[in-house]
Amino acid sequence: MTTWQLTIDSVDPSRLVTFWAPLLGYEVQPPPDGFATWNDYYRSVGVPDDELDPDGDGSDRIFDPAGNGPKIWFQIVPETKTLKNRLHLDVFVADRATTPYDVRKRLVDAKVVELLALGATVRNVTDHPDHGFYATGMLDPEGNEFCVS
Repeated sequence: MTTWQLTIDSVDPSRLVTFWAPLLGYEVQPPPDGFATWNDYYRSVGVPDDELDPDGDGSDRIFDPAGNGPKIWFQIVPETKTLKNRLHLDVFVADRATTPYDVRKRLVDAKVVELLALGATVRNVTDHPDHGFYATGMLDPEGNEFCVS
């Protein structure tokens, strides 16, 4: 059996854990048994302190408590994002096939307001009412692209 996780490079993993976990309905993954924090675990396997999260406990992973979605690891890296992602997440706030366009638009706009308060920014809005499509392209606090529709 093949399993997988999504790995996202990050300068500040704890910030992205805090941003993405509630948005996706995920929870912060606790550290392995026997360790009080992820930083404690990483030290035990030889990761030097200068490569650890200096502002938190090292929490850098989230998981779907229902077990439906992949685990996500925000891997700490020294460099910031510089180019467009070739992969992004689409966050669906309602089913396009069963939710009327005007209701979906209100739900998307409400979710965008929540995400702006958490540090996201709007990249663009795509509005095609005659095709029943409405979406907002956004950037998470580190500039990773995602869409809300």
